[in-house]
Amino acid sequence: MKFGYSTITWGGVVGHPGGVTSIKDLFYLTNGDTKAAIRDIAEVGYDGIEVFDGNLAEFDSKPEELLSALTESGLQLVSVYTGANFIYDEILDDELYKIEQAALLAKKFGASRLVIGGGAKRPDGAKSDDFKKVGRGLDMAADIARANGLESSFHPHLGTISETLDGFHQIMDSCSIGFCPDTAHLVASGIDPVAAIDRYGDRLKHVHFKDFSAKTGEFTPLGEGDIDFVAILAAMQRASYDSWLLVELDAYKGDPKAAAEISKRYLERLFAN
Repeated sequence: MKFGYSTITWGGVVGHPGGVTSIKDLFYLTNGDTKAAIRDIAEVGYDGIEVFDGNLAEFDSKPEELLSALTESGLQLVSVYTGANFIYDEILDDELYKIEQAALLAKKFGASRLVIGGGAKRPDGAKSDDFKKVGRGLDMAADIARANGLESSFHPHLGTISETLDGFHQIMDSCSIGFCPDTAHLVASGIDPVAAIDRYGDRLKHVHFKDFSAKTGEFTPLGEGDIDFVAILAAMQRASYDSWLLVELDAYKGDPKAAAEISKRYLERLFAN
């Protein structure tokens, strides 16, 4: 098992401003210094990173800056996160165009995986075919990833229509894309990550480890929340998953590097048993 870390903690996630008026530019973006995040993650001892599509777009015209930072750090760019609403037919083409740009950027910078979130929530609740539309969009995104030599997976996420057990199953059962469980997002949605991995283990292509405190309702570094990672690791082993494990922490009140160190120490103890 190889350990990676997401750069999201260095600044937190925002949206690219161009996406306010142009769906084709609706990238995710970490509001921080990507190169500083790379240095910190490498110094803590991780092997790879995951970044948002918008952060790669920042380096599109100056690729040598990011490639040099990765080479100097010894880190591998493992995966790129992107997403879409998927339920609105009139903007689907623009959303898929954006996903294609994300895939092209991922390929350009040497990533091997595209992680895709999505499934917009309507103000008056989901329509009966929204879940199938998300599944349709995910499979179309998977085709785009495949055409660019990338493996793809769906990341169920809070704030989307996958944040309930029924919505999660409806989406997963209406598509064939790989599965990326985010342990904290699943638990916070009332979804058992062990049961989810056991059910969709044959589609397990990527993993996000993130802890969650039921008392505070906040994400935490690994080992500081309530999630049973021993049971989750056992489920991953039943699914014969032995690849990248990406640690993610959306926000942290202290030093992001310190949070990465806390999680790294926890992983070392977890895998020593």
